[in-house]
Amino acid sequence: MKTPPKAIFFDLDDTLISFDGVSTPVWQACCAETVARFALPVSPDALWEAVRARKDWFWSDPERHRLGRLDNGAAQRGIVRDALAGLGLEHIEAAHFLADTYATRRQEAVCLFPRSLETLTALRARGVRLALLTNGTAAEQRHKIERFGLEPYFELILIEGELGFGKPDHRFFSMALEQMGLEPQDAWMVGDNLSWEIAPAVGLGLTAIWNDWRGTGLPPGSVVQPHRIIRDVGELLW
Repeated sequence: MKTPPKAIFFDLDDTLISFDGVSTPVWQACCAETVARFALPVSPDALWEAVRARKDWFWSDPERHRLGRLDNGAAQRGIVRDALAGLGLEHIEAAHFLADTYATRRQEAVCLFPRSLETLTALRARGVRLALLTNGTAAEQRHKIERFGLEPYFELILIEGELGFGKPDHRFFSMALEQMGLEPQDAWMVGDNLSWEIAPAVGLGLTAIWNDWRGTGLPPGSVVQPHRIIRDVGELLW
């Protein structure tokens, strides 16, 4: 992979931007604030564990995930309501406070990975064409793109909420190839999700590069095999 590709397709969240990485500490702080504010008869740790279990269940199903990410606020409120109910607490005000406070604080905590802009700048300087392929709502993803000044780096930006479909739908990747006049062998796909980005990229004939930012390695017996594994996008520079 020392020969530069004609183009690289990037995922956004947890590839260029630290998104899930900020989630747990924000949830924990918001749980503690909610327990204190509403004098809930439960410890902050117990509330966080209930929320964690419920959100892990909710986001584990691909169809729930697809629908939930298109209205993330409603999904988070439902997760917290169910978590509280599981603790024997029917407290809508507390549930909505926790979910909404978490959403706000998480957006504030989201940040670029340290070498993201350096890498995008260097790739463009070397003549590599860049595209951004991201799931999520148009408003949320456009806000992040604008906040971090990412738009000028990309020749093409595709957002699930603007198209009505997203990753892992093969149409999403095929649209990027078609609009940029590329063949699959011309492009790399860089992303953190094995199912949404790596598997479809491999299936379509792109070079698939998995950003293992957590450093966990491939799951035992993984049927998805990326062509390359990196820990951050700075490793793409040759």
